[in-house]
Amino acid sequence: MKEELCSHNWEMINVQQGYIVTENCFRCRKTNTYFSVGEWPPLEEYREGEHFWNIMEVAQSIRFNLKCKVCGEVVQFSELAGLMMCTGCDEKCKVDSLMKELEKSRTWVYVAFGFFPVDERKQLSPEKITILEEYFNQRRKSSISRIKIVSSDMIDDIAVCFAEMIRDVGMLSLSPPENE
Repeated sequence: MKEELCSHNWEMINVQQGYIVTENCFRCRKTNTYFSVGEWPPLEEYREGEHFWNIMEVAQSIRFNLKCKVCGEVVQFSELAGLMMCTGCDEKCKVDSLMKELEKSRTWVYVAFGFFPVDERKQLSPEKITILEEYFNQRRKSSISRIKIVSSDMIDDIAVCFAEMIRDVGMLSLSPPENE
């Protein structure tokens, strides 16, 4: 990412509709996720070396990169599995606490999460989370609402989180774009 003084104006590029596939190996209990492009998600179980993978869950999602219209910088988000909007399902969750704190300022909390296993896969950096936040807020009237994006590491167990998965580009904006 460039370290120059640019008033970034981000646009979404290379948008792909697809599915986040969560699979589990019944032998070693390892959980794995990946992004699958296509009209239909893969549902077949398969063997890979010592692993016997079974599909546990499939969720619609999108994949994209961001490009600055001012300086041309492109930021790739290949490690971003998806975004979820917090629904406040667990009062003990740090994201739920943050959501309640930011409600007064009409700020929506989205969670950016990467692929599993977390300890084996590159996760989204704080810099990229900031860029995502810039993108989502540049089209919003700050007097109406804002978006705060946080890392999924704020969630103790993402497997029991009931946050709403962002499935298409239209869900990424809760209000129409401002006049440019």
